[in-house]
Amino acid sequence: MPRIELDKFRDKLANIDALPLLSGLGIIAGFLSGAMILLFRWVTEELQASYLQGDPENFESLPTIWHFLLPLLGGMALGLMFHHVPQGLRRTGIALVIERFTHQQGNMSLKGLLVQFAGAVITLASGHSMGREGPAVHIGSATSSLLAQWASLPNNSMRVLVGCGCASAIAASFNTPIAGVIFAMEVVMLEYSISTFTPIILASVTGAVMTRAVYGHEEAFIVPTLQISTLLEIPYIMLLAIVMGCLAACFIWLSRQVSRHTQHIPIGLRFTLVGAAGGLIALITPEIMGVGYDTVNAALIGHLSLTTLLLITFTKLIATSLFAGSGIPGGFIGPAIFMGATAGAAMGLIGLELVPSSNSSSSLYAMLGLAGMMSAVLQAPLAALMALLELTSNPNIIFPGMLVVVIASMVSSEVFKQTSIFRALLMEQGVELKISALSQHLHRTAVPATMERSFTRAKRELTFPEARELVAQRHEWIIIGIECKIHNPISTIICMKI
Repeated sequence: MPRIELDKFRDKLANIDALPLLSGLGIIAGFLSGAMILLFRWVTEELQASYLQGDPENFESLPTIWHFLLPLLGGMALGLMFHHVPQGLRRTGIALVIERFTHQQGNMSLKGLLVQFAGAVITLASGHSMGREGPAVHIGSATSSLLAQWASLPNNSMRVLVGCGCASAIAASFNTPIAGVIFAMEVVMLEYSISTFTPIILASVTGAVMTRAVYGHEEAFIVPTLQISTLLEIPYIMLLAIVMGCLAACFIWLSRQVSRHTQHIPIGLRFTLVGAAGGLIALITPEIMGVGYDTVNAALIGHLSLTTLLLITFTKLIATSLFAGSGIPGGFIGPAIFMGATAGAAMGLIGLELVPSSNSSSSLYAMLGLAGMMSAVLQAPLAALMALLELTSNPNIIFPGMLVVVIASMVSSEVFKQTSIFRALLMEQGVELKISALSQHLHRTAVPATMERSFTRAKRELTFPEARELVAQRHEWIIIGIECKIHNPISTIICMKI
């Protein structure tokens, strides 16, 4: 494409209403981000399946000693790797995406993407109690950011493409395109506008289509038929929401404490110690190792006892807080879903013990707990509600789901004064994320869109024909230059509006 055409293309993108162009870029960003997520998932699962009897989540099948050694060796490998990584590249995950979006217009580096990719593969392959969705969002957002940098797009367009990469990553991870859109806008971008909504939808759909093309219409979880048997369960569902809010606040608080008290430890030693601690916990409950979606499915279909559910919820909480607070390059969404599902299923079993005549299953409470925990940990109730709807394909769950996600989020934020896990950890690292509504509005428009282009230059003295010709050009402004003949000539500009 000729240079002039490229410049015109970028100038159009600088405007706030460049919807058709942004929509096309959104599809491209969604495709590239989706491809990177598929590559990341394939590498991770193939590596895990090579020593887990073909099942990427079957950590329970390992000999007991490996439940300890695998996280320990993974922590040592990560410590060695990050010891040689520059300080500025050590922060990864959704927290980094939010920071870059807020302070750097979404500008992300290729080196950071590679650090996240390699670090997350080691984390997940070694059975650390972390998720893959956080790294996926980082990888997808960075891919879209690099696309914008390669094309020299204006900053406002780069911000939209980062949101596109984020939505595509969530959609590709959970097969939930609507939740991907809402997550990008509610958690990362913190804004809703038509100029960003449309390209992000297209990117999210593109990511979901790519996942379905490779893995088929595979649901992330096995969800049985769910329905409330009677409205008398509403008070108990509200109690479930309160418990999820308390659990989320505890998780965020513990993660902040770990971050606060381990930052002074050299990163190699820190990751090794955390890996050893995670290994010791895995000796008690190997179910917490890895992403743990097999355990989530077992909780959803009612295959776990009350004692097991309570134990793995507690150990998952401790292990993930250690990993999250120490800076291990993994995600927090998967563990939040895990803890919500297991704690919710436990609440369901307790409810059945209290009211044996109830027709509701523990699966309903597991699914509601999943949404409540996700809402409170991420401070994203709408994204959690959309994920609940898409994962269950059951509109009957919307009513109790709305209660749970709102109450859980408010308990964590208003009662315990906890923000989202991402912002909490950034605050512990000294990163401030306050941004005004005016700044958000200004970020949507690039500088070229506000520049006055209707001007012409003129000498200080003009003849009458020259002046008439100048006025006939119908420019908004005339720029008159005056040369000051002193030691160092300085050009003085006088602007006249016609």
